[in-house]
Amino acid sequence: MDDQTVDAPPAPVTARRRALVDQAVLDRMWDFADPASAVERFRAASLDERASSEVRAVMATQLARALGMLGELDDAGRVLDAVEREAGESDAELRARVAIERGRIVAAGAEPTTAVPGLTLGVREAARAGSAFLVLDALHLLALHDAGHEEEWAAEGLDVLDGQRDPRVLRWGIALHHNLGWTKHDQGRATGALMEFERAVKIADRHGSAEQRQVTRWSVARCLRTLGRTDEALALQRELAVLRPDDPYVRAEIEALTAAEPTIEA
Repeated sequence: MDDQTVDAPPAPVTARRRALVDQAVLDRMWDFADPASAVERFRAASLDERASSEVRAVMATQLARALGMLGELDDAGRVLDAVEREAGESDAELRARVAIERGRIVAAGAEPTTAVPGLTLGVREAARAGSAFLVLDALHLLALHDAGHEEEWAAEGLDVLDGQRDPRVLRWGIALHHNLGWTKHDQGRATGALMEFERAVKIADRHGSAEQRQVTRWSVARCLRTLGRTDEALALQRELAVLRPDDPYVRAEIEALTAAEPTIEA
């Protein structure tokens, strides 16, 4: 890595430990299409005195993420500052979550690469916490935002996935392969990109959501168009259109793929 990164993280996950909050609980509370509603849920959970201080702190990190999605960056930063002040040196999971959410917010700004040091810190703290899920969250963000090192971070993430059994952890393989596919596609390496997209489809079929299955197949079809395999691309996009007739990305691809089709008059 270059000087923009901090020291390389250690071998990712030391010993698996019980998470402060089950990831399934957080997944149920999130609605990424409606971050305003997520703000209300996580704010209430972060103030719930019936929960432990550690659980409230985890909820606060998710509150910060939702605030960041709404563009309320100063409020998000203050929430993370409060969690960081309360997290002890031994609270590796909380420190990891703070570092990752700060990195996510910074990465969404004008200079995404400035998030790299914080995200590498997130990898290290998540490894100390024994959380493969959080290690992979940080690594997939690094693979997105550390320009020039995308493949290295993706490879590290795939190494972490090796031997994992938790479906929620294995789901990170979708993002790692899918994002790597777009990196290769944008570099003009469409054949390699197609292989990554197809790998993402396989994992999405086993462990992903309906949205992930739709998006990964769309990317396969888009890459097929780049490769000149337009008949295959069109057939796949039309299959996706049956599943989601209102998907604007599918409609746009079908229009692009049929624009040069001869008409009866022609």
